[in-house]
Amino acid sequence: MDPSERIAQQFHESIQAKQAALNHLRPAISQAGLAMAECLRRDGKILSCGNGGSAGDAQHFSSELLNRFEMERPGLPAVALTTDSSTLTSIANDYAYEQVFARQIRALATPGDMLLAISTSGGSPNVVEAVSAAHDRGIRVIALSGREGGQLAGVLDERDIEIRVPAQATARIQEVHLLVIHCLCDLIDQQLFGDQRPT
Repeated sequence: MDPSERIAQQFHESIQAKQAALNHLRPAISQAGLAMAECLRRDGKILSCGNGGSAGDAQHFSSELLNRFEMERPGLPAVALTTDSSTLTSIANDYAYEQVFARQIRALATPGDMLLAISTSGGSPNVVEAVSAAHDRGIRVIALSGREGGQLAGVLDERDIEIRVPAQATARIQEVHLLVIHCLCDLIDQQLFGDQRPT
């Protein structure tokens, strides 16, 4: 296939994935954004985790809260559990890689916090363990996943919110996840600081 045709195909597939996700995910995204805003309003913090590209998404979300998204506002408390290589490697070495997020959650999470757990397949064992640790600490989970939801879907409880992208390709799921993250950041800003113009 001609390179320009392959590029066009990638764009079209991304657009189709986002269009398919729009009506399917809108209620869950709205519910999650409102819940996150309420968590922050009550002085909670939002922890986030994922692997690979999902680790990048977790860090992206955290940075948008800690710094700012599109409006000038105070920083908001968020912690990406993917960034401390000494902590990650020590837990993986002393215990197991499946525990790299769970042990951090058990140490850092307090009642009123939330966890944003990201896994394109829903099958990441360390993200599944993170959800279990969040429940042990009494905190609510927002799960970003795709495909059939994997093990992650099976460990969520009635308080949690699942945002499962109706797509199979990892790249398409990740592209929708990024858009969802931006929607969540926008909803948080609007709920906490009103309808201000982006700067």
